[in-house]
Amino acid sequence: MTSCSNLIVRFAEPADYSVLFKLIQGLAEYEKLSHAVTGNAPALKEHLFGSHKYIEAILAESAGQAVGFALFFHNYSTFLTKPGIYLEDLFVLPAYRRQGIGKALITKVAQIAVERDCGRLEWSVLDWNESAKAFYRSMGASILDDWQICRVTEDMLPHINSL
Repeated sequence: MTSCSNLIVRFAEPADYSVLFKLIQGLAEYEKLSHAVTGNAPALKEHLFGSHKYIEAILAESAGQAVGFALFFHNYSTFLTKPGIYLEDLFVLPAYRRQGIGKALITKVAQIAVERDCGRLEWSVLDWNESAKAFYRSMGASILDDWQICRVTEDMLPHINSL
C-alpha cells in the first residue's frame, strides 16, 4: 500500500499505451470479462494518439507506477445543445483502492468537462458492483433507474439493415 500524497494524475502520453492496455486487462479481470478483451495495445495507441483521436485517457501514478486510469470521449446532448463526456472506464489497481485515487481521477475528468463547457459527465456501472455505486453516489452521481444500455456488437453491425 502507498499513500496518496505522491499521486500524479496526468493525461496519457504515447509512451503509455502498453501500460494503459495492461490496466485495461486488469479491469477486465476484475469484472470477470477477460474473455471479452479482443483488442490490442497498438489499436489503443492509434485511437488515443493517431490522426483521428477517438478517446482520451488520464493515468494515475504513485511512486512512478501506473496504478489507475480513466478513459473517456465526448458525446453530445441534443436537449442541452452541449457536448458531454462519457467516462468509458475507471479503474484503480486493487492494492491502491480506498486511497482517493478513484476520486482524483473522476475529479480530473470533471475538471476537463467544466473547462470544455460540457453539459454533463456520464458513465455506466455494473449492477452487481455495490461498492462502486456507493462510491459514485458519494461523488454526487445519480444512478438512473429508467435508462438501460442498448448495444449492437461488431459482428451484427453489417446485418442491422437486414434484421
